[in-house]
Amino acid sequence: MAASGGTPVPVTRLTSVDEGDCWPQFLPDGRRFLYFRIGTSAETRGVYVGSLDGGEPTRVLRAETTAVYAPPGVLLHVREGTLVAMRFDLAQGVVSGDPIPLAQGIGDGGFPLFRSVVAVSTTGVLAYRAAGGERLRQLAWFDRAGVDRGTVGAPVQGFFIDAALSPDGGRAAMGRVVAGNLDVWLSDVGSGTQNRFTFDPHDDGQAVWSPDGSRIAFASRRLGPGDLFEKPASGSSDEQPLLLTREGKAPLSWSRDGRFLLYRAQGTDGLDRDLWALPLTGERKPFPVVQTPFDEASGDISPDGKWVAYTSDESGRIEVYVQSFPGPGGKRQISTTGGSQIRWRPDGRELFYVAADERLIAVPITLGADGQLETGAPVPLFRTRISPYFDRHAQYSIAPDGRFLMNVVVEAPDVPPITVVLNWDAALMP
Repeated sequence: MAASGGTPVPVTRLTSVDEGDCWPQFLPDGRRFLYFRIGTSAETRGVYVGSLDGGEPTRVLRAETTAVYAPPGVLLHVREGTLVAMRFDLAQGVVSGDPIPLAQGIGDGGFPLFRSVVAVSTTGVLAYRAAGGERLRQLAWFDRAGVDRGTVGAPVQGFFIDAALSPDGGRAAMGRVVAGNLDVWLSDVGSGTQNRFTFDPHDDGQAVWSPDGSRIAFASRRLGPGDLFEKPASGSSDEQPLLLTREGKAPLSWSRDGRFLLYRAQGTDGLDRDLWALPLTGERKPFPVVQTPFDEASGDISPDGKWVAYTSDESGRIEVYVQSFPGPGGKRQISTTGGSQIRWRPDGRELFYVAADERLIAVPITLGADGQLETGAPVPLFRTRISPYFDRHAQYSIAPDGRFLMNVVVEAPDVPPITVVLNWDAALMP
């Protein structure tokens, strides 16, 4: 990491990245800070206090969203739609007493962001946002011109991510959060019926289909920060572990010949991610595919198994690259103005990605006489209703007939109102 003048700035890891630590905010002493830990389950999720001096962070609140500090000694957070205040001993870093309700019908910031919808100033101004305005998402079909060709099932409220079509195009795997827990769900593309596929109380997600459609690989936090599991797509038996290691991991792509599972893993610095491949035959010893000081968050193996497309932020923003697989070989930059959410066309003759302006881009792919990959000029197809924010998760799939199945926003209600309370004083709480 470097400052604006180019001088390297040392970075010290203060908390466990593998636990999903986020939303830090300093306490008045300027050395300690509150933050939210997503954790591997509800048993570790909550609000913690960490310190610039190091040492083991401590959990002060078991919660589903982060909290904010209000002087002279109160923590505010949302609990089941109610804004509550807890007495907080700033010196000891502990809460005490029962939660005191302040307002009802408050938004909770929810999974996957866990952000607070409450803010408070040192001058006695309190603001919070009402519940409502949640976006609805739905699987929808589009052709190359961006024409809507129908929907799959009913719109879904809440966190709903991914759109991984089975090889025959008959089912789609996605991640859904119900009652605060992320699981893999399967949708029948014809009827729109959705059924839960994983049932562990820890988070499961990022499903990848085997090339014959008989199995599904996914990431789970049940044993740690993220391990690889597989389960028959029929649900006829329980899942089995594919790879259990200390670093967080998630599957990305299954090679067409069934030999390799491409996945991302936390880098050795604990900050950036690299791409690895797990052989599914023989010794099954993972090997690095793209391992750099930068962040490679997503990738997809080409249908012929000879190339891997991936994203990296080595240029300062996320761009799409292609290199030979399993390697070695040089890389080629595909996008130039930002790109994410990579998908190969089923026949390998095009590579798709979502640009920074949310347009779907198609890149023609051919093989030269020497067997080397040749790329044509990127062709903008249409503006999607999916967000490039989810750069690690492709929110669309390509059906065998060339249509696109996309996880789109179908309703974006007006932003709910923000209530501002003046002259609010935590010292006067009952």
